[in-house]
Amino acid sequence: MNLGNFKVKWFNSEKGFGFIEVEGGSDVFVHFSAIQGEGFKTLEEGQAVSFEIVEGNRGPQAANVTKE
Repeated sequence: MNLGNFKVKWFNSEKGFGFIEVEGGSDVFVHFSAIQGEGFKTLEEGQAVSFEIVEGNRGPQAANVTKE
């Protein structure tokens, strides 16, 4: 399932993970390795993103995250 136009709730660049806010649903875990693009992979709070949801070891998590 590909989801678009969501916002980053928070992201810790030092630890390499954070959460994407999903209105009316649970926040989705995002790991830096799921962020598409070159260079240092990080996200900013409030940044618009699109992503896919996949089932990870600890539940749903974001994959193929692209910055809008």
